[in-house]
Amino acid sequence: MAASEVLAKRLRRNILRGHYVQGDQLPTERELASKAQLGRGSIREALRILEAEGLVQTHAGRHGGSVVSRPSDHLFAQQIDSYARTHGLSLQALVDARAAIEPMVAQLAAKHRTDDDLATLRRVADRMDAVAASDVRLFLKENVKWHHALATASRNDLLRAFATSISKLMYEASRIRNFATPDVRTVVSKSHRRILAAIEQRDAEAARRRTERDIESYARYLAAALESAARGRDA
Repeated sequence: MAASEVLAKRLRRNILRGHYVQGDQLPTERELASKAQLGRGSIREALRILEAEGLVQTHAGRHGGSVVSRPSDHLFAQQIDSYARTHGLSLQALVDARAAIEPMVAQLAAKHRTDDDLATLRRVADRMDAVAASDVRLFLKENVKWHHALATASRNDLLRAFATSISKLMYEASRIRNFATPDVRTVVSKSHRRILAAIEQRDAEAARRRTERDIESYARYLAAALESAARGRDA
């Protein structure tokens, strides 16, 4: 293992154990180099490793340095996206993952949502309704925001991170030609309104059931679009 990786491992362990917390300044490169008996190049590489993991933010300049941070949902989503693409995960695998996670997210959202969560979900639903008939691209982008807002309302950070990552992958899948038809957009909007109504009423079981039906409908429409695309290629 390279010296930089050894140092990165040591610093990572200290961060995860709470020796350094979010916002803490790490020792300077000079201090780290002196303590670890390493060159500045190895120190910088170790810090780059931790920065790529979202554990530190490094700023150059006279008043710069490395500050402990927390990995963001965006970074997590990027990592999941990279994993899915490099491993060639099928759309069915993504649908199955969504079916496993999102009903629980909706159930928790019904239990834990706040008035602010409801307001956000309503605003996104209104925007989706407004563009459903005229702007496919914007409709799909707002759909990602809906799923993020739903996951946020669950008050479970891990599920939120997973659900947000999967929703972005599903957005790419939804851009398949002939998938997001006017009929599909209407079905999605109505499904979201039914889920939202259950969340407003704090009916957790209804929120779960309606989300399960929403995902089942999505899977059927997606399968039909893929079949149509395959016929078009074979023609």
